[in-house]
Amino acid sequence: MNDRPDNRPLARSGSDAAIDAFLNEAKALTQASAGGRGRLIFALDATMSRQPTWDLAQSIQGEMFSATAEQGGLEVQLAYYRGFMECRASSFVSGGRGLAALMSRISCQGGRTQIGRLLRHVRDESRARPVAAFVFIGDAMEENVDDLAGVAGELGLLGVKAFMFQEGGNPAARLAFREIARVTGGAYAAFDANAPRRLAELLKAAAAYAAGGRLQLEKMAESGEAAARLLLSQM
Repeated sequence: MNDRPDNRPLARSGSDAAIDAFLNEAKALTQASAGGRGRLIFALDATMSRQPTWDLAQSIQGEMFSATAEQGGLEVQLAYYRGFMECRASSFVSGGRGLAALMSRISCQGGRTQIGRLLRHVRDESRARPVAAFVFIGDAMEENVDDLAGVAGELGLLGVKAFMFQEGGNPAARLAFREIARVTGGAYAAFDANAPRRLAELLKAAAAYAAGGRLQLEKMAESGEAAARLLLSQM
């Protein structure tokens, strides 16, 4: 920005100072996470149509932990929504058995999507302690995409990458999921529940990023992992 003609710097508004404070806080949180286990929030749509995919995710989620063992491991929090305005999150766990036990106690119930509530939860968690990545699995979107993109922008400022994995081809979901991924600097991918290895590879790649950053994802891509190459192509 140019100075005034008398060479005095332009005065800064209160909103400018607030933005600076927010960015400094986000930078400090990101630095504080260095050297520890990667933290990932694993979120699923648990409305009624999702039970088969919930069961699939439960059966393969352990691969996220095995894929990150060499990078120091991973801490994962399970989050989900279902029914009438129910949206919950677990504590963070550091092993596949613990996450599988949590998932086994949850059944899907009919209801509308609550992606916005999940995004706000991820934002609040990341402000308290850094979260490297947010993985979401769903097949529908019944909310205002501009509102979702606004919260996604906050996640992007906090350094949280969103990996949005869509089952099926719902166009509204595809639009929203792609936008959330784009705004956060993450990635979008679609999968078919009848081809479980596709989802397993996507989860492994997202977990590798959470534990080891972009460098680890690049190593996976160089070793021939197609899911890693797909995610990197968008980041």
